Amino acid sequence: MNALAKICAAAVALAFISDASLWAAPPMPRSWPAEGPVPTQAAAISIAVKLWSPIYGADRIAKEKPYQATLKDGVWTVVGSIPRGAVGGAAVLKIRRSDGKVLLLSHYR
Repeated sequence: MNALAKICAAAVALAFISDASLWAAPPMPRSWPAEGPVPTQAAAISIAVKLWSPIYGADRIAKEKPYQATLKDGVWTVVGSIPRGAVGGAAVLKIRRSDGKVLLLSHYR
């Protein structure tokens, strides 16, 4: 491969990487601080909205109301709602009741 071809290949690769970063998901925190005990559904939902909003956008999360929180085996699972007829998924948070440790934070497509 001659020098010009190598330069062109590098430029194309750089352009692709730059363009791909525009479509990349927002950076996710590696860990979240424990919030302390999470005794109620309302507390679990409040924590979920506070964590989801800066990652997925407050407007998008607000459209997923009403939120549902269920407690099973000491873990709250909070999910957003999907409007009837909408395409896509909802935000999900799993948080331990005893100490507020976040076990899962995601948004399904």
